[in-house]
Amino acid sequence: MAEHHFHLQASWPGGRNSDGYIESGNLQTKISIPKEMDGPNIGTNPDEMLLGAAATCYIITLAAMIERADLPLDYMSLESEGIVDVTNGVFTYKKIIHRPTVSLKAGAANEQHRKLSKLVEKAEKSCMISRALKGNVQIELEANLS
Repeated sequence: MAEHHFHLQASWPGGRNSDGYIESGNLQTKISIPKEMDGPNIGTNPDEMLLGAAATCYIITLAAMIERADLPLDYMSLESEGIVDVTNGVFTYKKIIHRPTVSLKAGAANEQHRKLSKLVEKAEKSCMISRALKGNVQIELEANLS
């Protein structure tokens, strides 16, 4: 069994409306509470980072599956949306919606298109971040395939 360890350093010099800094490998950025939550909106925030983790894990997993299936990929992009519910002052990350756009090269066979459709669904269930969120954050797919 292999284990991979990731480390993050964080600094936060003040109170709620301060801004801090995080560094973890290639991730180096300021952080604060977003304006939607009455914060100073400096750098990124946990809500964006969770959405970014889920989105990048999904699209990288999908890309790897498409490559392994030897599908003739023409184009792939992803738009993702995170929804945070606030009820009685309690913030809950409710849902992530992934909207992948994937097209195969002209001349791709019907069977290849069917395989792509299956992989778009499978990638969400196979992604490490999706599995970590399962049971806590609902994840939906709204795919645009061609």
